[in-house]
Amino acid sequence: MALGQVTVNNLNQGQGPVAEIERYFLFIGPAGKNVDQLIPLNTDSDLNTALGVNDSDLKLQVSTARLNGGQKWACMAAPIGAEGNWQDALEKAQQQGVSVEGVVITKPVATSGELTAMHDAAIALNNKYGRRTFVLAASAGILPLQTWADYLKDQKALVQDLAAPRVVCVPQLHGNDLGVLAGRLVDAAVSIADSPMRVATGPLLGLGPVPQDAEKVPLPSSIRAELDKARLSVTQTYPDYPGVYFGDANMLDTPGSDFQVIEHLRLADKAARQIRPLLIRRVADRRLNSSPNSMALNTNQLMAPLRRMAKSARFAGQVFPGEIEPPKDGDLVLVWKSKTEIEVFVKLTPLNNPKSLTANIALDLSTEQQE
Repeated sequence: MALGQVTVNNLNQGQGPVAEIERYFLFIGPAGKNVDQLIPLNTDSDLNTALGVNDSDLKLQVSTARLNGGQKWACMAAPIGAEGNWQDALEKAQQQGVSVEGVVITKPVATSGELTAMHDAAIALNNKYGRRTFVLAASAGILPLQTWADYLKDQKALVQDLAAPRVVCVPQLHGNDLGVLAGRLVDAAVSIADSPMRVATGPLLGLGPVPQDAEKVPLPSSIRAELDKARLSVTQTYPDYPGVYFGDANMLDTPGSDFQVIEHLRLADKAARQIRPLLIRRVADRRLNSSPNSMALNTNQLMAPLRRMAKSARFAGQVFPGEIEPPKDGDLVLVWKSKTEIEVFVKLTPLNNPKSLTANIALDLSTEQQE
């Protein structure tokens, strides 16, 4: 004998969105107020109240980033003392649950070892917290007694033979180049798949004065080109075209790497952040098993972030592309390494992006009459 019984359960399928941290940066640098605190900032923030009324490098870079960052700009700032170090501020932010896409360290580096330490810190964040981030670092601008040749020699020596794939080094030629780049990378009007080189985004805003060397020579384009060739990230101009723009944000990566420019790293990191929670939900879940039906179902579900990243929009006869090419069959593969261990292989395909354009013009001097 038995009594009737009805039970209704809510099944959580894990189909909701994953919070995005793209375009949210942590700025670390000396400032005159709120030292050793974490300060959230946005377009409405009073920087005098948050960072002090006196000028500081942190305040300068944050204000320039805000100017270039668009209407949705927001960041976290971690002011430190004159003798403070960025490592402590970064670790404190992690312990308080501050997850960011990029870390901007405003105090210029003096040695390649400092850049290596920044890369090591970025790797440690992923190892310890599962947080993928990159670092925007600054190097010093030209000194009053330096010639451009001397400055170029010093800057090349700073990054020569250095492998720091998660670090971008920005010479402070105009005094606030780092803030300009940080703002340009977080502008919500463009995609994380776009290079800061993108001219259609508009010219740089609030860039400092054009520097001169000891011989009063303004910054030559040849010096910019050599700095870029050395993997430093600099501004650029186009003759007879108004405005100053940025070049590529170059990662201090090795030759032949897939991640020599920041937009490629940002795409891979975003996909990793989106897929990671989906994998966590599947730990010891027998609905993911080696049966053909389960493999097909889970492959389709794990590809959902890729499909969202690839989504494009059509408006006024134009197509605004997604961040990557639409994923195809075989772009995500599940491999059982043992009865309890599975490995996922994911392929992303960035869209082609023209950075060097050439027009070939020919004359038609034929004398044949057109009917």
